[in-house]
Amino acid sequence: MLKTMTRALMLLVVMTLLTGIAYPLVITGIAQAIFPKQANGSLAYQGDKPVGSVLIGQNFNDPRYFHGRPSAAGTNGYDAANSGGSNLGPTNKALLNQVAKRAEQVRTDNRLPSSASVPGDLVTASASGLDPDISPEGAHIQVARVAKARNISEQKVQALVDQYTQGRQLGFLGEPRVNVLKLNMALDSLSFPQ
Repeated sequence: MLKTMTRALMLLVVMTLLTGIAYPLVITGIAQAIFPKQANGSLAYQGDKPVGSVLIGQNFNDPRYFHGRPSAAGTNGYDAANSGGSNLGPTNKALLNQVAKRAEQVRTDNRLPSSASVPGDLVTASASGLDPDISPEGAHIQVARVAKARNISEQKVQALVDQYTQGRQLGFLGEPRVNVLKLNMALDSLSFPQ
């Protein structure tokens, strides 16, 4: 019995060292060597100051900025420590009311007619609640508002949207998208050259 317990304890120590210490250190070292930016959170900087991660959505509600997807992560949304969706199903009355309210807000913010179609990504949260991207259509309907708020031409703003629109991954995966943080940082650089 003592021999079996000793072996079990030795196996526990060896496996803890291998899987709990050695493996994470090796993988972290490889990630730092091959993909250092991604391994450190894909942070975006303005000067020397980190302003966010291009992988995590942020709450932009100033009219001078493009607004991202709504967030259900945390009490007030956009809480990276509390990632998750709302768990409301597509026929849930609370979700339908929430989507209708958000669509009306998008129309009001962007001075769209009440009959205007609003892209789904501007009124529904993603599964993580932290999607950093919006559709090109979602960006396009915000161009006039952003241009007016920044007192620059719609053509300049649309050119930035086009510049920051990414195609499908590998040419066939996913949908075209615009990273909201990168686009808003580009707008700040345009308005306030460094």
